[in-house]
Amino acid sequence: MAVQRIVIENCAIATVDAGDTEYASGHIVVADNRIESVGPGKAPENLENVVRRIDGTGHLATPGLVNTHHHFYQWITRGLATDHNLFDWLVALYPTWARIDEQMAYAAAQGSLAMMARGGVTTAMDHHYVFPKGSGDLSGAIIRAARETGVRFTLARGSMDRSEKDGGLPPDFAVETLEGALAATEATVDEHHDASFDAMTQVAVAPCSPFSVSTELMKQGAELARRKGVRLHTHGSETVEEEQFCKELFGMGPTEYFESTGWLGEDVWMAHCVHMNDSDIAAFARTKTGVAHCPSSNARLAAGIARVPDMLAAGVPVGLGVDGTASNESGELHTELRNALLINRLGAHREAALNARQALRLGTYGGAQVLGRASQVGSLEAGKLADLVLWKLDTLAHASIADPVTALVFGAAAPVTLSLVNGKPVVEDSRLLNVDEDAIARSTRDEAQRLARITARA
Repeated sequence: MAVQRIVIENCAIATVDAGDTEYASGHIVVADNRIESVGPGKAPENLENVVRRIDGTGHLATPGLVNTHHHFYQWITRGLATDHNLFDWLVALYPTWARIDEQMAYAAAQGSLAMMARGGVTTAMDHHYVFPKGSGDLSGAIIRAARETGVRFTLARGSMDRSEKDGGLPPDFAVETLEGALAATEATVDEHHDASFDAMTQVAVAPCSPFSVSTELMKQGAELARRKGVRLHTHGSETVEEEQFCKELFGMGPTEYFESTGWLGEDVWMAHCVHMNDSDIAAFARTKTGVAHCPSSNARLAAGIARVPDMLAAGVPVGLGVDGTASNESGELHTELRNALLINRLGAHREAALNARQALRLGTYGGAQVLGRASQVGSLEAGKLADLVLWKLDTLAHASIADPVTALVFGAAAPVTLSLVNGKPVVEDSRLLNVDEDAIARSTRDEAQRLARITARA
């Protein structure tokens, strides 16, 4: 079958390549699922099999956004425990989360994915670690929702085996056994992980956190991931309380503990990493361990301000994360570009902390690095997969801002005129093409109400 091309012209372009190449008015040619060319001015003449031409006047084209940390199931528990710190929030919500089932997980994944996709996310991930007994095929339901939405997806198959009786936070009925968690994780990798260049679904091994997982699950989880050739993900150094917990339980801080269990390396990324000292950052830089920075969630739970400028200066790979929508009710990643910039300027580096282009890089190429897919997505370059977004910047919200990247990052959330994933349109004129947003809104509301009723009866 002949190659089919989509041509986008007359738009500003931020490629986010190694040189941060930008064009005030340029073109992008997509051939099937790959970017064929990017450059200034009009597209080359006499291109064959052009099935669509798009006039990008008034728009900025960027790589698609890459989300590096999320908990989709929390979509149906938004707006609860709104004035809690992390540990109190977890204790308040674990009894509800421990009663989710396959239907709830599917609806919540649909809601989470829809909200991200309509806001420019082309690669999503979900860290799912709650597997109540008899709840059905939760991993399969989440992956099905991602496939239907049309986004590229990494499922971080989580697990917990340290419950209240062992000194952890989750209720006893909400955790798996060590053997059960490892077996189910391996089965998920075997069934769903695709290692190919243009994979739409990948799986990572992801025990939940040091305070909900045994040391043995951490160690054997790392061994499993490396035997299978997949990535590793967990929460790390999110709060002061977590650091105290690690020192009391293990006699060392979180980073030392992670290193002792095999959890530092270029195949690992951690969520949050708010409370990191100089030696922690140096250890992450030395091992190329990645970080998922979740500024809104960190603020919502009063966790603190991550040292992102220092991490970047040291060479730590850093991407952005929505985090679960029970701690970031907006569920959007494009707003995290702005929040990452603003919140980091409240830290020690003040106005020099981050600029607009660094924030955009966090949300695109940085995220691709963290997920191990920087050779495939995260920048607009010939040969890479055609995951890109066309942002509309000529309306009242942005029209008086001369620089388009500044408009995107500092301004209001920009409408998405077009989002391509693997060369296929997923969003047009701010509407999802593959799923019914209104139907998803109804189903997520219904499942949230059903979960509330079940919890109230328990």
